[in-house]
Amino acid sequence: MSQGEAAGRGIAKPQDRGWAWMVLLAAVLLQGLTLGFPCCIGVFFTDLQHDFQASNSQTSWFPSIMVAVLHGGGPLCSILVKRFGCRFVVMLGGLLSGLGMVSSSFCKSISQLYLTAGLITGLGSCFSFQAGVTVLGYYFVRWRTLANAMASTGVSLGFTLWPLLSQYLLDEMGWRNTFLIFGGILLNCCVCGAIMRPIQLASGSLPQSAKPEEEPGSRAEEAQLSNGASPHHPTLQQHTRRTKCFQVLQKYLAFDIFCQNKGYQIYTIGVTWMMMGFALPHVYLVPYAIRNGVEEHKAALLISVIGFINIFIRPLMGLLSGHRAFTGRRIYLFSLAVLLCGLSNFICVISAEFSVLILYCVILSIAMSGIGALTFQVLMDVVEMDRFSSALGLFTILESITLLIGPPLTGLLVDITGDFHYIFYNSSFFLISAALFMGLSFCALEKKNKLREASKAHLDNPSRYQYSETSTEPKTGNQSPPAVEFITSI
Repeated sequence: MSQGEAAGRGIAKPQDRGWAWMVLLAAVLLQGLTLGFPCCIGVFFTDLQHDFQASNSQTSWFPSIMVAVLHGGGPLCSILVKRFGCRFVVMLGGLLSGLGMVSSSFCKSISQLYLTAGLITGLGSCFSFQAGVTVLGYYFVRWRTLANAMASTGVSLGFTLWPLLSQYLLDEMGWRNTFLIFGGILLNCCVCGAIMRPIQLASGSLPQSAKPEEEPGSRAEEAQLSNGASPHHPTLQQHTRRTKCFQVLQKYLAFDIFCQNKGYQIYTIGVTWMMMGFALPHVYLVPYAIRNGVEEHKAALLISVIGFINIFIRPLMGLLSGHRAFTGRRIYLFSLAVLLCGLSNFICVISAEFSVLILYCVILSIAMSGIGALTFQVLMDVVEMDRFSSALGLFTILESITLLIGPPLTGLLVDITGDFHYIFYNSSFFLISAALFMGLSFCALEKKNKLREASKAHLDNPSRYQYSETSTEPKTGNQSPPAVEFITSI
């Protein structure tokens, strides 16, 4: 086979070695460029307000849209990956991200930023990040857990470097030229995508995974044809379209799991409610510090402190949560991290001095590390792995809605009252209430399940009353990665 033919058909690469480590390096850079990027928007908050004469609520819509699309575009990204492959989608995301920020530098109103920096850049970041994570599942098998943990350090690096770079460029050349430079930087996602050469899959793996989903529709159509219906009959065509639409929703948005699985239902509602307050410090911390007399470069440093501590704490949280002692109990660790995140906000209410805000950032970063390390691990605990991808689709869609509306609603409250303290009051309310809801609900659900199991064991064998708990850890024997999987990160 010639080199051109091999490149066209996908090259069979040794997994867990060789070129796989270059792909991992590209994934680290991708996560820093995409997930880490929204954290620097707070640096431009005051300048954008001044130039466009916009309120806090109006200005906060732009980062809210960016983050919501970044998290909620997973199902669309998954469809594109299945159709065109990871490499194409990563490079497409890089082009959209760069185009969005370059266009933002020419915006004449804050509403135009909603489209350019919010929608276009957010969608591009979603494509690059999630397709980049998906390709790691193909290049790594034995070291997949390690590869994903190492790739997630890119987020922390982005949190550390983006605010510092933003403040420097803003001081030197203003926000318009800075956005123009950001467009060029984000185009490096295309370079990362080019490194992710397609890997040859097992023969027939994709068609086999698609067959079970196509059977219900085909059987219904065959039944209609056997009764004498024409394949072009309007009723049959309408029924076929409804069936295919239902199959797509069932694959990417698992409403059946939400209705039947109480654990998934509680966790999804809790995280969705939590997101109303989770993003508020990222958006408003820098303008809050500047308003209270902190120098601009010191205010930008606050976000970098959060990112720097995350580099070291997040892997430790991942190792701690993976210990056997926490099997089936990770939801309580997650709830504790959310509770700590909510309580830490009261530090900002007490004082806005720079030293106090540094202490706040340290505590907040520790709590955020726990949330980031556990969010999807807990989801794997409450949902069977063969339905994880579809359960994740509904999960990310719902959390993106509250990520979208949380900062603008809080900004509106600040505009009405003129008191920035409501930002941290609101954040604490949503985080603390979500933590208590998830922790207490799972505790009640666990007791209910134990009583049910005990009652069943007593009926089956009255002379020997006992029950046993089963681990919620997914089996990892020879399980291959899903054909298409989209993953977000907090």
